[in-house]
Amino acid sequence: MIKQLSLPESSFTVTPWSVKGDVDYDKLITQFGVKKIDDALLKRIKKLAGGEIHPYLRRGIFFSHMYLDKVLDAVEKKEKAYLYTGRAPSGPVHLGHLVPWMFTKWLQDKFNMPLLFQIPDEEKVLFKDNLTAQEAERWTMENIYDIIAVGFDPKKTKIFIDTEYAGHMYKHACSVAKKTTASTAKALFGLTDSDNVGKYFYTCMQSVPAFLPTVMEGKKTPCLIPCAIDQDVHFRLTRDVAEGIGFPKPATILCRFLPALAAGGKMSASEMDTLVAATDSPDVVRKKIMKYAFSGGRDNMEEHRKYGGNPDIDVAYQWLMFFEEDDAKLKKIHDDYKSGKLLSGELKMILVDKLNAFLKKHQAAREKAKKSVEKFMLRD
Repeated sequence: MIKQLSLPESSFTVTPWSVKGDVDYDKLITQFGVKKIDDALLKRIKKLAGGEIHPYLRRGIFFSHMYLDKVLDAVEKKEKAYLYTGRAPSGPVHLGHLVPWMFTKWLQDKFNMPLLFQIPDEEKVLFKDNLTAQEAERWTMENIYDIIAVGFDPKKTKIFIDTEYAGHMYKHACSVAKKTTASTAKALFGLTDSDNVGKYFYTCMQSVPAFLPTVMEGKKTPCLIPCAIDQDVHFRLTRDVAEGIGFPKPATILCRFLPALAAGGKMSASEMDTLVAATDSPDVVRKKIMKYAFSGGRDNMEEHRKYGGNPDIDVAYQWLMFFEEDDAKLKKIHDDYKSGKLLSGELKMILVDKLNAFLKKHQAAREKAKKSVEKFMLRD
């Protein structure tokens, strides 16, 4: 039985297109029917990764999954397994988008896995009334530069655009469509009779890249999808129909959201003040963090020094959990802030410096990426 996508009894809502409120991830695990990444899985990943474990796993940022163990079985047997992730182009890439991509790169490097990177350029055109196909086309190329800048191996990475690669995808999408009822799409995605029919068919195209490894290899081949947990609903449908049309169920490994600067929900490309874009200048980054980052500090310096701040609700600290790789440094920041030794403004400046150093490297790689696009593209 298909479960409803949102959580009406809670103070938050999670859909593939909107996240609002303070998300309770334990409730999401139950609601979405996924599994928590336990210590046994972490130990297994660490062993297969040569004794290393990514900070996102250590810190519970990637915290749940479906069928991850099946992919690890293939890795252990030295059988081929693929990665699949994507980006729907409707605006600039921001730091929240980069989080699962950076983790995907780590998986590619550690497990020698080929990656299929989908650009579903039709998705946001269908779901956003104010976005034209021409605008999506422009953002497609801008977003591809940021994808390549993450550092994926061009020999093991293929990027494809839905409307361009549709010839290879369409017949498989039709197979998914034949097995998917309108009532299922409504239950999963909250669609109504007034929604355009493209919204109903889109999720069938979203399923296809999970099947392409099997098509490309000529035999059943596992696929692992690293993404934020709001996207798992697409692959819930994919898993429901996969075996009935001759493909293995795709696996997912799911992450928490990078919170919006103003706190509550995830960073959204439709709210420019609450995000840091991959192309933002150092001054813009500083202004956004200093002005908009929700603080866990006290009302004044005297109280803060006496009682300390709350890193659990402070957005600057929450962001450092994503971008400060050194556990010892992160712990010191946490303890100093909680004790009152570190002030809110000082914590924000630590984040500003960290992000600007990160973005300086990313933006340099982005410029170089403009010359290497065709090395990555999978054309129809």
